[in-house]
Amino acid sequence: MAHPQQASCVTTKPSAPSRRDFLKTTGLVTGAALTGISIARMAHAAGEDPILKIALIGCGGRGTGAAANALEADPRTVLVAMADAFEDRLKSSLEALKKQFPDRVEVTPETSFVGFDAYKSAINAGVDVVLLCEPPHFRPIHLKAAVEAGKHVFAEKPVAVDAAGYRSVLESTELARQKGLCIVSGLCWRYHRATVETVKRIQDGAVGEIIAIQETYNTGHIGGRDRDPNLTEMQFQLRNWYCFTWLSGDHNVEQHIHSLDKALWVMHDEPPAVAWGMGGRQVRTEMPRYGNIYDHHAVCYEYPNGVRVYSYCRQHANCWNDTTDHVFGTKGRAIILNQWRIDGEQSWRYQGESPNMYVEEHRALFSAIRKGEPINNGVYMARSTMMAIMGRMATYTGQRITWEEAINSKEVLAPSAYTWDATPPIVPDENGRYPVAIPGITKFV
Repeated sequence: MAHPQQASCVTTKPSAPSRRDFLKTTGLVTGAALTGISIARMAHAAGEDPILKIALIGCGGRGTGAAANALEADPRTVLVAMADAFEDRLKSSLEALKKQFPDRVEVTPETSFVGFDAYKSAINAGVDVVLLCEPPHFRPIHLKAAVEAGKHVFAEKPVAVDAAGYRSVLESTELARQKGLCIVSGLCWRYHRATVETVKRIQDGAVGEIIAIQETYNTGHIGGRDRDPNLTEMQFQLRNWYCFTWLSGDHNVEQHIHSLDKALWVMHDEPPAVAWGMGGRQVRTEMPRYGNIYDHHAVCYEYPNGVRVYSYCRQHANCWNDTTDHVFGTKGRAIILNQWRIDGEQSWRYQGESPNMYVEEHRALFSAIRKGEPINNGVYMARSTMMAIMGRMATYTGQRITWEEAINSKEVLAPSAYTWDATPPIVPDENGRYPVAIPGITKFV
């Protein structure tokens, strides 16, 4: 099934190769020998689509879910390779997927890869499609490797944790466009039928000229794990990746990006000019369990035309929770998430069904590959990620930051080396406490 909406996606059609050439170029015909899958398995009767071979990088809960969604989306797909930093995560994921898809998970010990460099082996295991579901810090690195290797990509959100990663993703996006490769983003609401229709009506003027947008992602307590004395500092932080800014981007980036992406989408994927805001830690006080991320952020994003996006996210237990998107215009207002309705001169409410968006995004990817009509979500997924990073920059520093300043930031959240005994970008003091950003003291770089 084709993607139900393409207006907000970056859809590219370089000098159109034939369907046969497209499949050959991306390895569907010649890659069988590299995976150990028999040529007979690759052969197909007239009218049947060829089998697409998948590699999963990042075997946590989201990665396992993404692999299941991909296999559900297209019956002529097989999972043939997996990679993760930790062997136990890979094994538990593989066991779960084999139970669900016993005939279509063909991962063997020879195509199970563990460690920091495991992604390289998985990408080069004769696959056609790579699912990037690792902690966000690694996504720019893995995306670059996958695109350079000529693979189609499903990239979970967010796709970076700093401006350097954002710039790298844009470079990989352009290279994918030049190569005619697909990049589909895990910003799943872009593949949700009711949301697609609601945003389209807003963009067509159903609420008039947009005045303001309110985005909230206020949830309960999330994240944190106790230290295991048997782990190195790097191992502990990777096991507890959500709670470290260099790995997750903080929850304004890792989680709230879904809300910010809808705001960017409504604004025709144009980024804001300025961000300012406030945030901090009120409940994530236990160390080292909660690393160095905040537990609340409030950011105002300003657009050149006067539109403001008021953004709130909070992860506190026993509080009122709300995850909604409100768009206010001169002729009415729209509520996107959970209601999908417009009130005003053109009142309307979505009445149809919405198939599983986590499956639909993969269905769109495989359909594009099979048709030889690549889709590339790279620009909007990078901009939504950078919008979230920009907000974090504002809350961490207490400064008013422009888009140009943000995207040209020299901050690089990366260790000096990717080994288990390497020193992470942030380490605890003698009391086991990690330094946390303090607005007005923490500097914008």
